[in-house]
Amino acid sequence: MRVGLGQDTHRLVSGRPLLIGGVRVESDTGEDAFSDGDVLIHAVIDSLLGPTGLGDIGSVFPAGTEELRGIDSRVLLRRSLAMIMAAGWSIENIDCVVMLERPKLSPRMAEIRSTLASDLRLPLERVTVKAKTGEGVDAVGEGRAVTALAVALVQRHVT
Repeated sequence: MRVGLGQDTHRLVSGRPLLIGGVRVESDTGEDAFSDGDVLIHAVIDSLLGPTGLGDIGSVFPAGTEELRGIDSRVLLRRSLAMIMAAGWSIENIDCVVMLERPKLSPRMAEIRSTLASDLRLPLERVTVKAKTGEGVDAVGEGRAVTALAVALVQRHVT
């Protein structure tokens, strides 16, 4: 078994949708990014690729690759899952934190968690997502950014 840690941060800007864990959240601002900017999915991808020795999101899906411009991060997550499974790994659990001052994520948390679990082909009880604010401190607390952290436990299958 191995543990992986993933982290992502995006600046929040007007005119972009706010996507968290594959769910569009009603907001005046969204992530500024080359892809759709879903910080939670990006953190989860890194938490899976790292411990399996498959790299990180930037090496597997390089920003600037035209076919990836605006891509749905759920597609990247499914591709990452296929890669780790092909390499003989399975996911035991995922634990995540999203740090966002506003809007509050609690009304959408069940949907976010369910969407992640579905895309990862995991039972719901093996995927947790928590929401925190920045308490008015730094770019998150000032409402200028969103950050996500994810920890994954993966297991290699011996054949």
